[in-house]
Amino acid sequence: MKTLFDETRIGTMRLKNRLVRSATWEAMADDTGRPTPRLLEVYRELAAGGIGLVITSATLIAKDASGLPGMLSFYDDASVPAFASLAAAVHDNGCPVIQQLTLVGTGGAWWTPGSVSEEDIRHVIRLFADAAARSQQAGFDGVQVHSGHGYFISQFLNAQKNTRTDAYGGSVENRARFLVEIVDAIRARTGPSFTILVKINCSDFEEDDGVWDACRAACRTLADRGISAIEITGGASGKLDPAGTGYDESVFRDYAAEIAKSVDVPVIMVGLNRSAPVLVKLLETTRIGYFSLSRPLLREPDLPKIWKAHPDQPAACTSCDACREHPEDGISCPFRDDPA
Repeated sequence: MKTLFDETRIGTMRLKNRLVRSATWEAMADDTGRPTPRLLEVYRELAAGGIGLVITSATLIAKDASGLPGMLSFYDDASVPAFASLAAAVHDNGCPVIQQLTLVGTGGAWWTPGSVSEEDIRHVIRLFADAAARSQQAGFDGVQVHSGHGYFISQFLNAQKNTRTDAYGGSVENRARFLVEIVDAIRARTGPSFTILVKINCSDFEEDDGVWDACRAACRTLADRGISAIEITGGASGKLDPAGTGYDESVFRDYAAEIAKSVDVPVIMVGLNRSAPVLVKLLETTRIGYFSLSRPLLREPDLPKIWKAHPDQPAACTSCDACREHPEDGISCPFRDDPA
């Protein structure tokens, strides 16, 4: 019988449980995008709290990349020692770590599929491969390509937002092509043993978005190419209304279960994972293998240890988003010390 605390492997990584820290914006990088001492402490605490795998917050891959305040940015070799310190902060506490890579645009602009040329696309693919090579050099166990939440790569999956008429638009295979070519370039650059994950939207939850069909096509192709694991997420226009998914927790379960049935690689599910009994039930009834958490770990970095000792205790996080009210001070839960 599977449990949340099985020891498993993803790629070359050994995980002590099936719980993953999903990429979470901390707003704590310095002005150059490098991790600060405060941010390193966040990662030490996460790893010490018992999580099976840490995925960093989204890391920008170009010097002039558009982004949010305090985002990580890893665009040149001079930053390798700083990011090696981040990887070591997690490894020293007995946990593997994956670096999430993203690009939403440059120069303050947020790109769309229609705003870039084929040469721009090829350039972005090279940027991802370069960034992955730096992550490998810095000691990360792998990288995750962010293709969710309506950002640049994710928009290519959306039939309404992607109106291209070339090889990157139209059919589901074409709409998935950009993501697949990024993964192929990373694999060619980093070698066969480097762990590569993708985070991908199952749906934007917009009318006739076509994302689900493109997601399935992308996942099948990536699985055939040896992707290490797929994290299923969803939504593209701000805070997702859980009612639209049919569930008030573990909201992407049906989509993740369907993908897990169709691919022979580990599937990770994010999205309001709040109670261990629900996750155990999904382990027993689907092929979903891992569960990632974001905001609950802001309030309880040691939630994995709590669940191991008290499996019926729900996460204290209520998804109120108070953690994001003052990003200039960093993303943190103001109720963390509240026993309620």
